[in-house]
Amino acid sequence: MTTQQLTDQIKKKKSFLCIGLDVDLNKIPKHLLDTEDPIFEFNKAIIDATHHLCVAYKPNTAFYEAYGIKGWKALEKTIQYLNQNHPDIFTIADAKRGDIGNTSTMYAKAFFEDLAFDSVTIAPYMGKDSVEPFLAFKNKHTILLALTSNTGAFDFQTKSIDGKELYKQVLETSKTYQNSENLMYVVGATKAEYFSDIRKIIPNSFLLVPGVGAQGGNLQDVCKYGMSDNVGLLINSSRGIIYASNKEDFAQAAANNAKALQQQMEEILNM
Repeated sequence: MTTQQLTDQIKKKKSFLCIGLDVDLNKIPKHLLDTEDPIFEFNKAIIDATHHLCVAYKPNTAFYEAYGIKGWKALEKTIQYLNQNHPDIFTIADAKRGDIGNTSTMYAKAFFEDLAFDSVTIAPYMGKDSVEPFLAFKNKHTILLALTSNTGAFDFQTKSIDGKELYKQVLETSKTYQNSENLMYVVGATKAEYFSDIRKIIPNSFLLVPGVGAQGGNLQDVCKYGMSDNVGLLINSSRGIIYASNKEDFAQAAANNAKALQQQMEEILNM
């Protein structure tokens, strides 16, 4: 999917909502545990109830890997279901990969070719040769961790080296990578005060923004300082939507919470 196609969907749906599919079998409705594939059945119900309200879905692969081959098969079925039934929706493998050349190429093949995700999250710590293999794939996107929403982000990401914070150096250096037009970036909603400086470095890149809702991030602040001319934001909500209820009405409850966020986004887009 191209960024223009993603932007078109945002305008069409009046939404820049991304829903995180982080499935924990201890939290899903108990009646699903009796099905053959409870993870997929949960995801399918959430997707069926919310696909018209969002432009992206983001499965965190750890929540599937934790269940071994059954979990990975559920992830595979989930992405196949999305690609077959909602090909206009942007898909994100939240895998936080990143390793030296040949290994990164294999990771990229796994997510872009085998599973056919549109994008994957990447840790930049190992530098250029760990990122560029992902960028080599046409119409696929590499979402680089820039400034994350966790408290530990302050351990390294905001520390100054030669007078400039590390996250700013990551942003500036990444712009020199081959096929850098395929880059997007993770910037946590709990760091809203940093968005102005970030936009000075990458004014038009898409930002994947976790942390709105359960982690305390404020949607209005993120949009005020982080929105670009082409919107340029994917606001992720996971727990606040998919675990809105643990009863049989879970899908409708998820849709209600997604709708509330989408309506806020529509108001912002209409300003």
